[in-house]
Amino acid sequence: MKVYFGNLPKDIDDAKLADLVKPFGTPTTSEVVNDRVTGLSKGFAFVEFANDAEAQATIKGLDGTDVNGQAVVVNEARSKKDAPKPAPAVQH
Repeated sequence: MKVYFGNLPKDIDDAKLADLVKPFGTPTTSEVVNDRVTGLSKGFAFVEFANDAEAQATIKGLDGTDVNGQAVVVNEARSKKDAPKPAPAVQH
């Protein structure tokens, strides 16, 4: 199961993310999404677990918690095709 992390501090990296989820399970992959130009975190990441129970424990344990002064959002990742579509522009 893939887990989405949002509202992460800009200074978070893959190692810090791994430390954050370690109490809940062992991820198979984890990736902090970085800006191509600056190399800094865009404030979100994805972590994948082989075990759904570990993924659910991570969501329950970390959603809404404070990480360096920011309340992180943690939930099951959705595929791009399931993401909400932007509203069409209104013509006047």
